[in-house]
Amino acid sequence: MKIAVPNKGRLHEPTISLLERAGLHIENGANRKLYADTVDPEVSILYARAADIPEYVADGAADLGITGLDQAREADATTLVDLLDLEFGSCRLVLAAPEDGEIRETADLDGKTVATEFPNITYEHFAERGLDPEIVEVTGATELTPHVDMADAIVDITSTGTTLRMNRLEIIDEVLRSSVRLFAREDVVDEPKVEQIRTALQSVLSADGKRYLMLNAPEGRLEEIREALPGLGGPTVMDIAGEGMVAIHVVVDERDVFETITEIKKLGASGILVTEIERLVE
Repeated sequence: MKIAVPNKGRLHEPTISLLERAGLHIENGANRKLYADTVDPEVSILYARAADIPEYVADGAADLGITGLDQAREADATTLVDLLDLEFGSCRLVLAAPEDGEIRETADLDGKTVATEFPNITYEHFAERGLDPEIVEVTGATELTPHVDMADAIVDITSTGTTLRMNRLEIIDEVLRSSVRLFAREDVVDEPKVEQIRTALQSVLSADGKRYLMLNAPEGRLEEIREALPGLGGPTVMDIAGEGMVAIHVVVDERDVFETITEIKKLGASGILVTEIERLVE
């Protein structure tokens, strides 16, 4: 089972970190190798450009791919199945035009010129609205094209909008919201190893922002303490032999830990221990 991952850029490190946290430690992956093994003898890594990953998976060079939804949509790889939102690399693909220009809404671009690195997504966006601008494909510095008379507007990726504002461009429409996803080819979706990998990655995402809370509590105040615990499901309660106390284990949101500890201490909880959670399989 080959997983295609970004070989460089802003998506590389978060992707490798996620795989490591999920237990897929990469071995011999340095020195710009094309392939790398993992601790699982059935799983290997293929390094590729983020934009090429959808095609690698669709053509069978890899079985799974980790890349942005924008890249998959642009590649128009219809045989790919979106298995999991990996919750990083969030951005928007937006339509923007000069702040002081005449283009104020999407319809104003009918018959005009739009520059973009995403011609397929852009064409689809306008076609769905019955509009027919000229789409000019560029490979970089898209935000400069309206200022050198190459285009009336652009479709480009933005995270914060800072670059657009610096270039005196105003967002007039949102084309696509994107984040990094785990993709699979249709013919491998039902394979057990694919589900195993998806579950491993999901377990890391589920553990983010969660803490494992352990405490001792007087039996007589158990119900009050139960009610004070904002846990993921019901807490686990275990007897402590001969002490009139019970041990309680529960998963809570990190943001609730401070107030929860304050409340349960008032109710007689003691021996409170809070630990991080690496993975959580729900």
